[in-house]
Amino acid sequence: MSQQSQEQYQFIERILKIHVREDVSIEEFQFFYGGNFNLAVRVKLKSGEFFIKWNQGDHHGLFEAEAKNLQLLAQTNTIQVPQVIGVGAIEEKEYLMMECIPSGEINATYWEDFGRKLALMHHNSSEMGHGLSYTNYLGAAEQKNEWNLNGLRFFIENRLKNQIEIAVYNRKIDLDMENKFRQLFEKLPDLIPNESSSLMHGDLWSGNVMVNASGQVVLVDPSCYYGLREAELAFTTMFGGFDKAFYEAYHEAYPIEKGFHERIPLYNLYPLMVHVNLFGEGYVPAVQKILNSY
Repeated sequence: MSQQSQEQYQFIERILKIHVREDVSIEEFQFFYGGNFNLAVRVKLKSGEFFIKWNQGDHHGLFEAEAKNLQLLAQTNTIQVPQVIGVGAIEEKEYLMMECIPSGEINATYWEDFGRKLALMHHNSSEMGHGLSYTNYLGAAEQKNEWNLNGLRFFIENRLKNQIEIAVYNRKIDLDMENKFRQLFEKLPDLIPNESSSLMHGDLWSGNVMVNASGQVVLVDPSCYYGLREAELAFTTMFGGFDKAFYEAYHEAYPIEKGFHERIPLYNLYPLMVHVNLFGEGYVPAVQKILNSY
């Protein structure tokens, strides 16, 4: 075992000693790389299996926010998420420890069940309106969630404008594109239904969807907030992988207004701008195409 691996092993043991009271002798472990800045490991003990993620001191508060996100979704009793075992920091390395979900194959009603469960989750609203009581992250992008009673204003101010300002500051987009966004903001009230808020996973793409041993859906890596639920459905289309039965079951359980397919690009301006800021100008043409179409 290399020195780095030995140090990581000892780090994991320290976390286990904090949160597991039984014997913490590790029977099996497997390392993963979680994106650009996180490391992760699956650990098997006599008492069960756990999943631990940690970072190298960057993105302060990310795992504390993720733990809150998971607990928020768990409280709805709609879609399974991993149970949070513990969250903390050791020598500037922040970590999140969760139960490890045994995976399986999807069952015959997986997609219909998923659609209905997401609809039930979206029925959870907030009297505060749109937002969240804490800041969290979409990937490595800080997500500011100041409350706004108006869903459309929240989408513009707390989602699009934040990313536009970062992109302009870092010269990822030019002033012409910024001006096109301003013009779009004036049109959005006529384009997007201004519904009451829904609790959302916030980063719902196929990579954050698991299948448990019973063949049912489990959601991981949430970036929760209360917002316009159509934005969540639009997000699922960005990278594909969701079956038609998922959408049909959702729409049956919680119908949305006609014309949703035409609105998808508008909602996806937010994750696209996050990608511009995190991964570079390769995503700018997709943003430009949407702005030009409106």
